[in-house]
Amino acid sequence: METNKLRYSHLLPVLMSFLVMSFVDLVGIGVDRVSKDMALSATMGQLIPSAAFLWFLLLSVPTGIIQARIGKRHMLNIGMGITALGMFLPFFSYSFGTVLAGFALLGIGNTIVQVSANPLLVDVVPGNRVSSFMSFSQFIKAIGSMIGAPLAALFAMQFGDWKLIFLVFGIVSILSVLWLSSVKIEERQVVGQKVTFGTAFKLLGNGFIFLMVLSIFVVVGIDVGFNSNSGQFLIKHFGIDSTAAESGRSIYFFGRMLGTFLGAILLTRLSPRKFFIWTTILGIAALLIILVSKEHYMAWILVFVIGLAVANIWPLVFSITIEKYPDRANEVSGLMMMAICGGAVIPLLMGWITDVSGTIAGMTVLIVCMVYLLGVAIYSLRK
Repeated sequence: METNKLRYSHLLPVLMSFLVMSFVDLVGIGVDRVSKDMALSATMGQLIPSAAFLWFLLLSVPTGIIQARIGKRHMLNIGMGITALGMFLPFFSYSFGTVLAGFALLGIGNTIVQVSANPLLVDVVPGNRVSSFMSFSQFIKAIGSMIGAPLAALFAMQFGDWKLIFLVFGIVSILSVLWLSSVKIEERQVVGQKVTFGTAFKLLGNGFIFLMVLSIFVVVGIDVGFNSNSGQFLIKHFGIDSTAAESGRSIYFFGRMLGTFLGAILLTRLSPRKFFIWTTILGIAALLIILVSKEHYMAWILVFVIGLAVANIWPLVFSITIEKYPDRANEVSGLMMMAICGGAVIPLLMGWITDVSGTIAGMTVLIVCMVYLLGVAIYSLRK
C-alpha cells in the first residue's frame, strides 16, 4: 500500500511514539543521579547505559523479523508497553538492582520502538513527504531528550524526588499505547516473502544497503562521540572553564533540535540525496574550523553548527534506503537499529586516540567519519 493522503488521526499517534523513543536518553540522568544517591564508582555507574544500549545489538534484527509477522503497530505498542515497565520499576522499587533492570527494560522497549516506529511512519505519510516527516519525527525526539534533565531537576526541587520523572514518562508511554491502539493503520503488506535472520543479514551483501547501514553506525558514533568528548575538548582546546564547557552539550542538542525542524521544512522542497550531500559538507567544514579556531565565541557557534549538520543525517539515510527498497523495510529497519551500537564503538576509539596522541587527534575521528558520509551521499545520488 502507498499512502497518497495524509491522515492526521494516523500520523499523530505514530509521532507520539517518537517522544517515547526519546526516554532512553534518561541514561545520562540516571548515571548522575543514581551514582550520587548510591555512592557508585564510575565503573558501576556506567553499567546503566550498558544495560540499556546492549539490546540494540541483540534484538534489532529479531524485532524486524517478528514485526513482519505481527505488524508494525502491534510491535510498536509492545515496545512502548515494555518502556512503561522500565520506567515504573525503579520508581516503585529503588535499588541498584532494580535500576539496572529498569534500564534494561527501557533498552529493550526502546529497541523495539525504534525498529517499529520508523517504518510505520513511512506507511502513514505520502511517499513524497517521507524524508520531511522523518526529520520532523527526530525533532519530536530531540524535544523529549532535552526536557528530561530539566524535569528531573524540577521534580527534585519542588517535590524532593527526581524519580518522579520515571512515573511521568511511564504514564506517557501507557497513554501512547492506548492512543495508537485506538486507530487502525493499513500497513504495507509484502506478499510471498518470508522474513528470517538469513534474509535480513543477506541484505548486507547488497552494496547500497551495506553502505547505508554502516552510515547509521558512523552517524550515531559521531553523535555520541561529539556529545561525550565535547566538554573536555572545549576545556583543553579553548581554555573554557568546566562549568561553561558542560553547557556545550545543551548548545549541541539545541542545534540538533533546530536542525530537524528546519530539515522537515526544507525536505518538502529539496531532494533528500542532495540535502544529504550539503549537510555532510557543512559538518566537515564546522569540524575542521573548530579544530583550528581559538576564539571562544567561535566555539559556541561551531558546536551549534555541528549539531545542525548532524541532525538530519539519520532520517535521510533511513528514508533514502526505504525509498529504494520499500518491500524490505522490516529487515532494513532491524539492521539499521543494530548499527546504533556505533555509539559505543566510535567514542571508545576517540578516547584511545586522545590518550595516545591528544585531544585534537581524537576529534579528527569525527572528520574521517563525516568524510565517509559525504562519500556515501555522493554514491546515493549517483545510484
